[in-house]
Amino acid sequence: MTRNDKTTIQDIAKRLNTTAATVSRALNDHPRISKATKEAVKKMAFELNYQPNNIASALRSGKSKLIGVIVPTANRAFFSTVVRGIEEVAIQHNYRVIISQSYDDPKKEEETIDALFSARVDGIIASTGKKTLVFDHYRKVIEKGIPLILFDRGNPELKVSQVLIDDYQGAYQAVKHLIEQGCKRIAHFTSVNKISIYKDRLRGYTDALRDAGIDIQEELIIESDLQLEDGRICMEQLLALKQRPDAVFSSSDYGAMGAMQVLKENEINIPEEVALVGFSNEPFTSYTDPPLSSVDQTSISMGRITAKAFFDQLNADKSDFTPQKTILSPQLIIRGSSQKK
Repeated sequence: MTRNDKTTIQDIAKRLNTTAATVSRALNDHPRISKATKEAVKKMAFELNYQPNNIASALRSGKSKLIGVIVPTANRAFFSTVVRGIEEVAIQHNYRVIISQSYDDPKKEEETIDALFSARVDGIIASTGKKTLVFDHYRKVIEKGIPLILFDRGNPELKVSQVLIDDYQGAYQAVKHLIEQGCKRIAHFTSVNKISIYKDRLRGYTDALRDAGIDIQEELIIESDLQLEDGRICMEQLLALKQRPDAVFSSSDYGAMGAMQVLKENEINIPEEVALVGFSNEPFTSYTDPPLSSVDQTSISMGRITAKAFFDQLNADKSDFTPQKTILSPQLIIRGSSQKK
């Protein structure tokens, strides 16, 4: 056998002078195979660098023990922590996850789903991209009878289980806090208004202002991609107004961080002159100067609950399964960027 040849079950069986069926059962920990045989088979498999053919195994058993997880980007603490929560539960069920990034690109999202089909995953867990406006590729998942669970960025059009944060309540709490600090001219950084989480955060912002008797001013609501550079541009736009805001509630910590940089460069005191609150409670928010107030999304719990929703569906009677929607409560973490002395 050359180094490029792939070891098969038959190769192991030949070395041990036994049958391929016995080797297969031993590798799958079959109760009728003796402990000594299992140990001998596993030792030989290791020596021959045997790699199981997961696709062939999936065809035989009907299960690959794989879950496809699609996130917009893996380098955000929120998404990586959600994935950690998913993995914790998956491992308990002897499942592994395949993590893919869409980069908020609908085409990449579609290609990823096709690749996960090819890998014969038992289900897909996804947070939809900001730019995804047509959901036919997700409908394909449903039509194939593969469990599909959405988290964070849900979609009311898709009749699937979803695990979301109460974005409306998180935004309402943030703006209410700013109002309680004496702020009256509060700006808002939002993003694509067709994405439900940003619509809900905008609604929480406007309702909090209305309930406090404060007029909503369109010039203070700015849409962007909510990256750090966007936060800088948005803050510069606000400072160019005849009357600048006395607070900013950003739908992203990165947008709030960009605003903080511009305020400091212009020697504008935070929070006395302009208070700031972000959204997501990214790890860096504790280390900014001043530390950034933010809405925590309970990401680890979201991951665990999302994985549980997947296994609930996987083990349910398909004819009797009803998708479940879980709404988690956010928590406002108040720090120096908004807490006035």
